[in-house]
Amino acid sequence: MTQVPAPRELVTKPRLSDQIFRVIVTAGGMSSLIILGLIFAFLAYRGFGVIRVEGLGFITNSNWDVIEDESSNIVSQDYGLAAMLVGTILSATVAVIVGVPIAVFSALFLEFYAGRKIRSFLIALIDLMAAFPSILFGLWGFLILMPSAEYWAKLLNKYLGWIPIFDVPAPFFTRSPFIAGLVLAIMIIPIATSISREVFSQTPLDRIQAAYALGATRFSMIRAVVLPFGRGGIVGGAMLGLGRAMGETVAVYTVLNIVYQVNWQVLFGSGGNIASLILLKVNEADREEVNALMAAGLVLFLLTLVINAIANVLVNRLGKTGR
Repeated sequence: MTQVPAPRELVTKPRLSDQIFRVIVTAGGMSSLIILGLIFAFLAYRGFGVIRVEGLGFITNSNWDVIEDESSNIVSQDYGLAAMLVGTILSATVAVIVGVPIAVFSALFLEFYAGRKIRSFLIALIDLMAAFPSILFGLWGFLILMPSAEYWAKLLNKYLGWIPIFDVPAPFFTRSPFIAGLVLAIMIIPIATSISREVFSQTPLDRIQAAYALGATRFSMIRAVVLPFGRGGIVGGAMLGLGRAMGETVAVYTVLNIVYQVNWQVLFGSGGNIASLILLKVNEADREEVNALMAAGLVLFLLTLVINAIANVLVNRLGKTGR
């Protein structure tokens, strides 16, 4: 008589190794959220009092004054971020307008035109550029880029000065938001290029082959297949670069004048950004002014968070339509 083996019990409980890995991954993901939450709580704790006192004027005013008497006692304080917010937006916008098209073209070249050997070298070079300290970009921009950029700014003012944003109240083009934006563009190109190239590499091969089978050229295939598929990655890389450009400190501080006056003229050497304001003031600030700087950091934190949230929504929507 043949002995029938006992039926094996089917369970859905994961193995011990899977449980340990899940705990490690969950802890790593939650730690990022906890750290961000603690940063937000710290900034809010230190800066909320200043925001409550200044009210909406903290966003709409441009003055940043701390008046002391002869005994170094504070007589009055006035804090406003309008000029720094405008400078942040102008510099970051120039960076995205200049940097993102270069990054997309670079990603397309690496993925569809470059040979295997040169592609590996260029990818390693781009990854290395992403790790460069920002002070190196700032010094390069100040010593090498600025003279050429001033000439480009004068040309833009000469031929496009009838557009208000390219007009200047005085012929002073040194250390302008335009130059700061160019430096930031160089800084965000490696990030946007890496993200765009990774998304382009995931384009379904059957769609590419179908386009070639229908007689499409390489350029037509990229336009009809690759770019619609990678639209979400392009937007994601652009928004991620925008977030970095808005929070950059040392590079902008090196090439941009800090002036507490709202300046919408992108070519005029006047402006600043929130991060460089914090860097400029933090060493000489008293406790109350440090709280104001924390409030400025809170505004920048929330602004970057909103940018990332918008990027997430756009990537999800455009990713679905592209696929």
